[in-house]
Parts: sequence; C-alpha cells; structure tokens
Amino acid sequence: MDSKGFISVEYIFSLFIVFIIACSILFYSESTIISSFNIEDGIQHRLILDGVANAIGQVNSNGEGFSKYIEMPSDKGYFEITVERSKLTIEYDGKKGETLLPLLNIDKKYKLLSGRSYCISKDDEGKIVIT
Repeated sequence: MDSKGFISVEYIFSLFIVFIIACSILFYSESTIISSFNIEDGIQHRLILDGVANAIGQVNSNGEGFSKYIEMPSDKGYFEITVERSKLTIEYDGKKGETLLPLLNIDKKYKLLSGRSYCISKDDEGKIVIT
C-alpha cells in the first residue's frame, strides 16, 4: 500500500503467485500422502501372501505327514487367497497380487479367507492338503 491506501498491481500479482504456489504444494503433498497409504496397504497384503507361500513351502519341503497351522489376520480388512497348482493369488479391495509356488503337488483349488485358521499338511501320497 502506498501513503494514500491504494494497493499496487505488483503487490496483487505477487499475492496471486504466492497463492498459486501454495495451492500446488498442497495438491502435491495430498497426492504424496495418499500414495504412501496405498503403498503401505499393498505391502501389508503382500507380506500376508508371502507368509502363506512360505508356510506351504515349508510343508512341501518336509516329509509326508508334516503339517503347519497358519492364522489369517483379520485386522487388515477382508481378503481372499486362492491357492492353485503353481501360484497364490490374493484379492482385496478390488486389487490383486500373485506369487509363484514351484513344484507343488496340489490336486484342487483352495480359498483362504481372512480371520480364519488353516492347517496345511502333506498327506501320505505327498500331496498338499489345506483344511
């Protein structure tokens, strides 16, 4: 402002530029925070999938009659893990993740749900059974 109380055009223009920069920083920080939440959610479900794959691998590598109990967490939201012949698939919130399971002897498709406990065992014929 000058001595008469008028605002100059340069002052208004500089306020406008500062406002645009502040809005762009706010937009960038919001998208960064949302992205980090998505990454954290994906990692948590990926760790669940890797834990199940590890348990199945342990049962498969040990002898017949070996079994292991696993408990699916319920605090990570609803998810469904499908165990097929050579892969595990997790589905949650419209997203999907997969991991490969090499050299498994599984006859049928199993679905594992969140919040439940399962027994993974190797029967007398050397096949993996999930109950």
